[in-house]
Amino acid sequence: MIDSEQKNSKIIDGFVLCISLSLLAASAAAALYTGTGRTLFADFFRILSSPGPLITDYFGVGSLAATFLNAGLCGLAMWAFMALLPGPSHVNTFAGYFLVIAHAFYGLNFLNMWPCFLAPFLYLRIRRLDYNENLHICMFCTCFSPFVSELLFRYTQGQSWTPGTVTLTVTGILLTLCFILVLAFVAPAILPGTRAWHKGYNLYNGGLAFGMLGFFLFNLLYRTVGVDAPAATVFDNPVYESFGCSYRGFGYAYFLLLFAGCVTAGYFLNDRSFRGLSRLFTDTGYESNFAGKYGMPLCLINVGIYGTLFLVYVSLVERFTSGAGFTGPTFGVIFASLTFTAMGQHPRNVWPIYAGYLMLFVFANAFNILVGGEVGWTLSTQGYINSVAFATGLCPLVGRYGVVPGIAAGMLCASLAPATAALHGGLMLYNGGFTAGITTLILLPILEHYLPNPRASMTQHIDLRDMMTLNENAKRKGK
Repeated sequence: MIDSEQKNSKIIDGFVLCISLSLLAASAAAALYTGTGRTLFADFFRILSSPGPLITDYFGVGSLAATFLNAGLCGLAMWAFMALLPGPSHVNTFAGYFLVIAHAFYGLNFLNMWPCFLAPFLYLRIRRLDYNENLHICMFCTCFSPFVSELLFRYTQGQSWTPGTVTLTVTGILLTLCFILVLAFVAPAILPGTRAWHKGYNLYNGGLAFGMLGFFLFNLLYRTVGVDAPAATVFDNPVYESFGCSYRGFGYAYFLLLFAGCVTAGYFLNDRSFRGLSRLFTDTGYESNFAGKYGMPLCLINVGIYGTLFLVYVSLVERFTSGAGFTGPTFGVIFASLTFTAMGQHPRNVWPIYAGYLMLFVFANAFNILVGGEVGWTLSTQGYINSVAFATGLCPLVGRYGVVPGIAAGMLCASLAPATAALHGGLMLYNGGFTAGITTLILLPILEHYLPNPRASMTQHIDLRDMMTLNENAKRKGK
C-alpha cells in the first residue's frame, strides 16, 4: 500500500509539473501565434492589476500569451508546494491544482491568489494540522481571489476607479487583511459540515461551502453597506477581436496534444496496456478514490479520454449554436472539467449530465415555439459552457441512481445556472460547484424518498467483502 501511495504521489507531482511547463511553453507559442511578444509583460501586469469577477475574460484583459503565462506561473507555484512540503501528494491536491489553473484563465491571477492560498496555513498552524495533507484546502480557497482584487483596487474608490489604473488605499489594504483573517478561520471550518448536506453526491463540496460563505460576504460588503456591485472588467483588445474573440485553432492544438499525451503516458505507466480501465469506467464514482483503487496510470488515461469528450462537447455546441467561442473562460473550464478525474468522474457517469443540458435546451425552444417567444440562451452561452463542466460533479448521482436521475440533475442544474452568480456577485469562482450543490439539496431528498435503495458503490462492496473475511478469520481463531 505504501509503495502504491508513493508511486501515485510521484506520478501526480510529475504530471502537475508537466502541465505547468506545457502552459509556459504554450505562452511562448501564443506570443508567436498572436504577435503579442513585445506586449507580453504589459498584458500580464494588466491581468494582475484588474478586478476579475465572473466572467472576466483574461484573453481580453491581457492576451492569450499573458493568460497562459499567468496559468503556468500559478501552476508552478502549486507544484512547488506539493513537491517541497513533506509527505505524499494525493488526489485532493490533484483536484485543487486543476481548479487553480482553470481559474487562472478568468478571475484568478498570480497576485490575488496568494492571500487566499496562504490564509488557511494560519489555521493549520494553530490547529497543528499537517500542511501537505490539507494543501487542497489552501488551493480551494483561491476561489475567493476576486474578492482580494476588488478590495485592493476598486472597492474603496467607487466610481472614481478607472480600468488600467492601480491605486491602493489604506482602507482597502486593511479590509483585505480582515478578509484574509475571516477566510483563514471560517473557510476550513465549514467544509466538513456542508458535505453532510449533500452526502457525497456533489464532488464540488467546496463549491457549496464557499458559495454560502461568498453569499454572506458579498451581501455584507456590498448590499448591506450600499456599495455598487462589481462588474466584469472589459478592455478594448484589437488583437483578440481580430481573432473573433475565439482562439479556436490554438485551443484544439493545445488540448488535443495534452490529452493525447495523458493517454500515452498512462498507457506506458500501466505496463503498456489499458488493463483495468473497464473497471474504472464501471465505478459509480460515489466516494471513490480512483488513484487508490486503480492506480494513477489509469487516472491519466481517464484524464485524456474524459478531457477529449468535454472538448468534443464544447466544439459541437459551439458549431451548432450561437454563443461564446474558445474564450479565456472556455479554456479554463476545459481544465476545470478534469478536476475529479482521479476521484469520481469518468465518461460513463457524466454523459447523462450533458444530456440533461441538451434536453432542457430542446424543451425551452419547443415551449417558445408554442407561445411565440424566444429563448435567451444557448448551450454555447458562456455561463452554460461553464456550468456544465461543474455540473458533472453530480456524477455520483448517476452512478448510484441511474441515467434518468442523472438527466434530471443536468436539467435542474442548467435551469439554476443563470441565477446563482448573482448571490455572491461573481466574486466566488466556484459558481458551477455552488449550483451543483444546490441541485443536490433539491434533488437528493426526492431520490431518497422514491428510490431509498441506490446501487451500492464498489467501495462499499470492497468494505463488505473485507468485513466478511475478518469475521471468517475471527471464527477460525475462536475454534
